[in-house]
Amino acid sequence: MTFSDPIANMLTVIRNGARAKHEKVDIPNSKILVAIADILKKEGYIDNYRIIKDVKVQGILRVYLRYVNKKSVIINLKRVSRPGLRIYSDAKSIPKVLRGKGMAILTTSKGLMTDDEARESKMGGEVLCYVW
Repeated sequence: MTFSDPIANMLTVIRNGARAKHEKVDIPNSKILVAIADILKKEGYIDNYRIIKDVKVQGILRVYLRYVNKKSVIINLKRVSRPGLRIYSDAKSIPKVLRGKGMAILTTSKGLMTDDEARESKMGGEVLCYVW
């Protein structure tokens, strides 16, 4: 399978898996997707993730979804910047997602960060997605 936008594919697979109440979802692996999964785990949106090595292809990123009282912690995920339309933000104008109840994931010169971390570091960057 080839996808023109692996980040959008990851968000869609997680969104659909959470709505269908799956325990885990599998996504083609890449470094940026592992970094996004790491942020989602650190912020408490997913339980865990594992990289499953596959000899023939790039491997699989297995994401274990998190539920509280049988409801998904992830209500929705939205891709913001995409290959056809890049969205950049400086440190002063990083958007707040649902007045701070959600988070934005940005790619900066120091790597991937949440919106709060980027504001604290006074760094802007490309706004990849919103999670709430």
